Amino acid sequence: MNPATTKEAKNLFDAVASEVKKFKNAETIICPPFCYLPLFGSAKSVTLGAQDLFWEMQGAYTGEVSGKMIKDIGCDYVIVGHSERRQYAGETDEVINEKLKTALKCDLTPILCVGERAGEEIGEVVTKQLTDCLKDISKTQIREIIIAYEPVWAIGPGDACLPDNAFKANLLIKKILTNLYSRFLADNTKVIYGGSVDSKNASDYIKESQMQGLLVGGASLEAEEFVKIVEAISNL
Repeated sequence: MNPATTKEAKNLFDAVASEVKKFKNAETIICPPFCYLPLFGSAKSVTLGAQDLFWEMQGAYTGEVSGKMIKDIGCDYVIVGHSERRQYAGETDEVINEKLKTALKCDLTPILCVGERAGEEIGEVVTKQLTDCLKDISKTQIREIIIAYEPVWAIGPGDACLPDNAFKANLLIKKILTNLYSRFLADNTKVIYGGSVDSKNASDYIKESQMQGLLVGGASLEAEEFVKIVEAISNL
């Protein structure tokens, strides 16, 4: 829920969009609050995504935003099941499953977030999340989904996950997807990392953790830092 004003949002977006176009080896996806999405549809150097969507296509659901609306406004991606949606909006894996299905019907690429909280066992938590969130998602559809591993304890002021631990999480996710689908589909499903990402550790998550992208939080509110992150992975 940042930045607080349209002016701030546009200044931040313009500063990022003007710089990331220099880097050809990385796709930059911006997922701003819903109210800012119409401002950024003409940018060529970035792709737009939404932070959430409702599970129904349309209807009397005051305050919600549908996948059809998001697609119509120019988005190609949507974040589904972010830890903050789980925590503050009470979203369950069953709700997230319905949102995934709706996103796919609307030709949106879902970025499905999974990850454990402090004190939780990663294998148990992530296995349940993926199994329940991907219920009735077909072998064809799983190709269209990006999995974002975001250990909740590493978000915000938390300690960044060590690249070695992120690598182990990557392997775990691939193993779970293999059990749910196949080794081939697991290997061809994109897994990205999110949690205290900055320009100093960004390349480590790509090289050492073998992640295929990053879900950047707080650092995305600082144009210079965010551009450095894109530059760091673009140069790999």
